[in-house]
Amino acid sequence: MKIAAFEVRNDELNEFEVMKNKYGLTIKTIPDVLTAENIKEVDGYDGITILGRSVMKKDMLDLVKNHNIKYIATRTIGCNHIDLEYAERIGIKVCNSRYEPNGVADFTVMLMLLTIRKYKPVLWRQNVNDYSLSGLMGKEMRNLTVGIMGTGRIGAMVIKELSGFGCEILAYDIYHDKEVEKFAKYVDLDTLYKKCDMISIHMPLLVSTRNIINDNAISKMKDGVILINSARGELMDMQAIIKNVESEKIGAVGLDVFENEEFIYHMDRKTDIIKNRDMAYLRQFPNVVMTPHMAFYTDSGIKGMVDCAIEGILKFKELERKGKL
Repeated sequence: MKIAAFEVRNDELNEFEVMKNKYGLTIKTIPDVLTAENIKEVDGYDGITILGRSVMKKDMLDLVKNHNIKYIATRTIGCNHIDLEYAERIGIKVCNSRYEPNGVADFTVMLMLLTIRKYKPVLWRQNVNDYSLSGLMGKEMRNLTVGIMGTGRIGAMVIKELSGFGCEILAYDIYHDKEVEKFAKYVDLDTLYKKCDMISIHMPLLVSTRNIINDNAISKMKDGVILINSARGELMDMQAIIKNVESEKIGAVGLDVFENEEFIYHMDRKTDIIKNRDMAYLRQFPNVVMTPHMAFYTDSGIKGMVDCAIEGILKFKELERKGKL
């Protein structure tokens, strides 16, 4: 079987080699985003694997289909860069990665700690030999009520890790997980907004969840609420976030993701003009911690992303062989 892998970073090469040898595959690794200009790279291949910058909407899916690609595996958890409905309509099978949630959960808890202990202004000060304490008093996790929006694999792991801090944990999800109920209490969204000192969002990006953290939602929250997002930037209305940081309704923000982060994050742009004004403005606040979409970026995470993608394509091939696809 032949697989073309796009957006391949150097840190993924070794695992692609491992998978190639493990399953006897032909795998071509390409650092570039898959576009109409380089679509010929897929000729003669059965499936492709991509990351989030290879946008697979109608026109690109038609091109992929015309080049006889049957399977697409994205090495991401989210699939919002792929038109899944249209892919199904034209007979292209799509799968995503389901790497272990520990790395993102660890990173989320780290963002929580960085915000409540005001690490960003501490770092600024010590870089200029200012070791004063004024304005740096933090909070202790055990004294907080923490809300988790979305209790899938990552949200559930965050809750499990938080349970060791002794904080009260409230959770919201359409589906209730009995394992989660050992550590958290499920409540409705309005109750979570009203009672929580800190809220972390772990929902998929859907039509129903886009900008779910907006002016109306924030107005229901406690004054000084801390917001954490290591899921998808588009889950937050950034204009509402900025306005409420300015008014001090929001006490702190920890963001690993940002709206319209594509072609900024994971690239060296230090000599370029960055055109995402909201990103440039929000990052300058002393109570806003921003990281470049790297919660997933661990040795185990990278291995899981590559393994899931390759094994997902192989599973499609096997189901097709058995007439079950």
